Formats: sequence, structure tokens, C-alpha cells
Amino acid sequence: MSNVVVVGSQWGDEGKGKIVDWLSNRADVVVRFQGGHNAGHTLVVDGETYKLSLLPSGVVRGGKMSVIGNGVVLDPWAFVSEVERIRDQGVKINPENLLISESAALILPIHSELDGIRENQVDGIKIGTTKRGIGPAYEDKVARRAIRVCDLDDPEHLLARVKNLLHHHNALRVGLGHLEVDPKDLYEKLLEIAPQILPYMAPVWHELDEAQRSEKKILFEGAQGAMLDIDHGTYPFVTSSNTIAGQAAAGSGMGPRALNYILGITKAYTTRVGEGPFPTELDDDIGHRLGERGHEFGTVTGRQRRCGWFDAVMVRQAIVTGGITGIALTKLDVLDGFAELKICTGYKLDGKIVRRLPAGTAKQAAVEPIYESMPGWQGSTRGARSWAELPAEAVKYVRRLEELIGCPVGMVSTSPEREDVILIRDPFKPII
Repeated sequence: MSNVVVVGSQWGDEGKGKIVDWLSNRADVVVRFQGGHNAGHTLVVDGETYKLSLLPSGVVRGGKMSVIGNGVVLDPWAFVSEVERIRDQGVKINPENLLISESAALILPIHSELDGIRENQVDGIKIGTTKRGIGPAYEDKVARRAIRVCDLDDPEHLLARVKNLLHHHNALRVGLGHLEVDPKDLYEKLLEIAPQILPYMAPVWHELDEAQRSEKKILFEGAQGAMLDIDHGTYPFVTSSNTIAGQAAAGSGMGPRALNYILGITKAYTTRVGEGPFPTELDDDIGHRLGERGHEFGTVTGRQRRCGWFDAVMVRQAIVTGGITGIALTKLDVLDGFAELKICTGYKLDGKIVRRLPAGTAKQAAVEPIYESMPGWQGSTRGARSWAELPAEAVKYVRRLEELIGCPVGMVSTSPEREDVILIRDPFKPII
């Protein structure tokens, strides 16, 4: 049996949604294990576009169990809204095919408000957060004052938990010049939403263990990307959770032995949303062309993504920290028609050549990319489903990326459509 973990190897937006959707046809269970509704996965299925933020991408496939793990922070109101929206598109979602971990921490209105207050401060560091309360919710989880899904099933003690939470938040709000929140008001809101959440509540770790014992294939779906990892990313311009594959075990309640194959989703060029260093960023006609051809706008925020050449140094680092087994290369078709392509193979820093992205913020901002040039191709790769359909220069580009990142490419995506994939190695088949 081979379970698969799907993670991003750049700054997110690598096309994980489509790949997870494609792989879910081979899986029995799909699990979200970190992040919240700040994720954005766009799926195009038979001409129908589905935009998911919190729900696992497997929900659009019939006959699959979807799971929101304990490592996710869940906004109950956003969850209900997304379920209703996806249902309106004809997708069946109910407690028979979707489970939420009983120990998942909740995102409350006070969290999104605090997120916005902090991000809008003129004297603070602008992170580029989605202002959806993800960070503040994780803070409360770590500080052991969070409201969890299981607390909704205990109204007798819920008000006391809300009051305990607001001891911290109201002091913070007053200090920032904002009004206090009435505990009873928040308590009533939670009681009102609880009946729409509790039917999905389950001991997810137990359900996944049962699935494993029944020899079902499990697909773990990550959000964001390795360079947004709270420990291994471009801190402080990162998300508030671990985005690398190791979190799939902790964020689902399964042990690391359940993680058999780590698939790193990797865009054929590089993009980033929000603030922070970006060594290969192109603020020119080429960068704008990549953005237009790749439709580079955030699924959640609508913000235009920053675009640049492929950064092999960064991806190689993500492969090491994430334990990535193989790569799914996406959006190769966006590079069609470029006369020349460039790949970052190293950085210049303080007069020296370095082969890793340094941890310090100032040094990350100071690195200069060292490029290797390759000829582009004039033919089309869009919709290709075999190597034979690719221009020779496109094949050479993929092979060169493999050499530079030190990891094999197991899949190539050539359009947003579900089946437009070149499969080189099936991640669900064990390595012999």
C-alpha cells in the first residue's frame, strides 16, 4: 500500500488543486492537514470551475471520503458558506463523505478582525496576510486558549472557554484602540453555528487508522508551499503553520510511517503572492507575460501574483526540507512561445556564490540570481498527455530541471483540464 502526500515546493499556487483532484481518482480518502480557508485551489472539471479554500479537493470526486484534519484551523461560517456554494454546483457534500477533526481549532470573528488590525498598522511589518484570521487562530491554539470543534458539543462549558479566550483578546483590542467583544455575543454565535458543524465532527485519527487497516489509499493534501513554512520558509513572510510533508502526520493523527510517497507540486516558473523576498522576480514585460498567460491571480484574494523564472536553488532546498520523493511539474504550457528561458542555478551574496536561500531576512532580500539560459520552443505543449507530444526543447527543459533540483519529475501538467497530464510514475504504486 502506498499513501501519497501532496505539498507545494515553492510559495504556493503551484497547481496542487488539479493534481490532488487527478490523484484522488486513485485514492479512497483525501485529507487536508494544515492551513485554513486562506488556501486557494481551482479545479476545472469538464468545463466547470470549482474554487475551493477549506474543503479538500477530493470533494468534487464521487465516492471519496474527504477529511479536514486536526492541523487545520476552521472558520465555521466560511465552512458552511463554501459547502453551500459547492453544493449549488451539483456536488454532494454530507457527513457520509466529509469529516472534520473533533480537535481542530476554530477561527472566530475576533481572529479575522485582529488579522486586519495588525496588517493595517503603519508601524508594523506588512506580511501580506489574507486577513482571514489564520495566524491569530494558530496563536490561540499554541497558547492553549483556542475554541475547538469538540467544544461546540459542550455548551455547558463553552461560555467559560469563550470568557477565557476573551481575557486575552479584549485586553489586546483595547490596547490597539478597539472595542471589547461581549462574551455572550460570541457564545450565542457559536451556539447558532454549532448544529451545522457538529454532524461532520469525528475522531479523524481513528477513522484514518481504520482506513489504513482496510488497505485504503490515502491522499494527504497540503496548502500553501514550502517557502511559506513557518520554520523553513522566508520568515516572517510566511504562513502560520508547517506546510512541509512532515506536518501531514501531525496534522492528521497518523504516524510518519503512513507517509509513503511525497509529491512536490512545482510550477515550471515561479510565482508569489504578497510581501517578501523573491530572487527571480521579473518586473518587466516577461514577468507580465507570464502572469497574463498563467492567469496568475490568487483564488482566495484575487491579488495579482508576482512572477519570475524557475528558481532551482529554492526548489532543491524545498525537496530536502520536505523529503520530497518526486515532482509534479505544472503549467509547462505557459512557457510556450518564449524564445529563451532562464533557470536560477545559484545566488550571489556579498561577493560569493551560494547554493541555498539564507535564513536571514536581509540576506534573502540581498541575494542576486545566477541564471542559466536555455532555448525555448515555438510549438505547443498545451493538452499534451505523452512525451511524444512535447517539443524537443520542452523535454530538454524538464530534464534540465530534474538535474538541477536533484529529484525526478513524475508528472507533467499541460493545462488546467483534469486529464491533461503526462504520467511518468504513478505515486500510488510502491517503489520497488
